[in-house]
Amino acid sequence: MNSITNWIKSHKIASGGCGCLVVILFLAIAIGGWMKASYNEMVKLDESVSTAWSNVQSQYQRRADLIPNLVNTVKGYAAHEKETLEGVIAARSKATQMTIDSSNLTEENMKKFQQAQGELSNALGKLLMVQERYPELKANENFSELQAQLEGTENRIAVERNNFNKVVEEYNLKVRSFPNNILAGMFGFEKKSKFEAEAGSEKAPEVKF
Repeated sequence: MNSITNWIKSHKIASGGCGCLVVILFLAIAIGGWMKASYNEMVKLDESVSTAWSNVQSQYQRRADLIPNLVNTVKGYAAHEKETLEGVIAARSKATQMTIDSSNLTEENMKKFQQAQGELSNALGKLLMVQERYPELKANENFSELQAQLEGTENRIAVERNNFNKVVEEYNLKVRSFPNNILAGMFGFEKKSKFEAEAGSEKAPEVKF
C-alpha cells in the first residue's frame, strides 16, 4: 500500500513540474514575441526620424545653395552694401558648418542648429530689404527668380520641420512609455529633440515682389 501511495505522490509532483515548465515556456515565448515586435517598431520609428531629418537638412541645404547667386546679384547693383553682404556670407558659412547626425539629436545640438539657421534667416531678411533702395535691383528678373525660389524653399523648410516634429513625437512616445522604455534602455534608443519655436529666430524672411 505504501508503495502505491508513494507512486501516486511522485506522479502528482511530476505532473505539477511539467505544468510549471509549460507556463514558463509560454511566458518566455510571449515575452520574446513582445520584445521582437517592440524592438522592430522602435527601429522603424528611428529610421523614420532619420529620413525626416534628412529631408529637413536637404531643404536647408537648398536654401544655402541659393545664397551665392543671390549675393552676387545684389552685389552687382549694391556693391557698397558691404556689411549686409558680408553678414549673409558669414551666417551661411556658420549654418552650413553646423551639421547633426540623426543619431545625435540632443537638445543642446538642436539649439545650436536652430540658432545658426535662425541667424541666417535674419541675415537673408536684411539682404532682401536692400532691394527697396535699388529700383533696378528690384526689377531684375534674376533677382526676382531667386526670391521666388527662396520663398518656395522657406515654405518647404516649414513643412519638413513640422513633419520631423511629428515623427520625433511618435518615436519619443514609443521609447519613453512603459514597458517599452525598459527595452529602449537596453538597446540604446534614446529620446530625440524636436524643433522648438523661438520668437523671431526661425521666422522665414519676408519676400516681396
